[in-house]
Amino acid sequence: MAQFVMEELVRRAGREGGFQIDSAATSREELGNDVHPGTRERLRRAGIPCGHHAARQMGPRDYDRFDYIVGMDRDNYDGMYRLLLGERGMGFSWPPVSAQLVREADPLHKVSLLMDWTGHPRDVADPWYTGNFDATFDDVMAGCTAMLDKLLARGEGR
Repeated sequence: MAQFVMEELVRRAGREGGFQIDSAATSREELGNDVHPGTRERLRRAGIPCGHHAARQMGPRDYDRFDYIVGMDRDNYDGMYRLLLGERGMGFSWPPVSAQLVREADPLHKVSLLMDWTGHPRDVADPWYTGNFDATFDDVMAGCTAMLDKLLARGEGR
């Protein structure tokens, strides 16, 4: 959901050529799967295009490819660090990361959580457990809007 929301916000800002936006999972359960029907429906209601997408798992190469690596919740956060260091596993529930692991995996401080970009840091509501795609959409829209506003204010995405 966040990928498509951010792409739409960037398009509305007229900055399509200034950002490379992608998404990747920390778990392996949905690898190769398309967008969840609940996500697709919520995006459709918001008028946000949602093309085909095949889920992939993030890995160490993503650190070099992107300036920002953004997770949705604390479990994603822990998994992202471990995957950036090349660890493998299902990744559905990761052990908490230590400060040393964070320093090793993210020397350029690229990793964050989406809601950290807002004035209200917390986990994004997860529809996997609740089925509430509206709450997730609201969080994702708030986080992506705040992130894009801050990036544009810094002069990024030109």
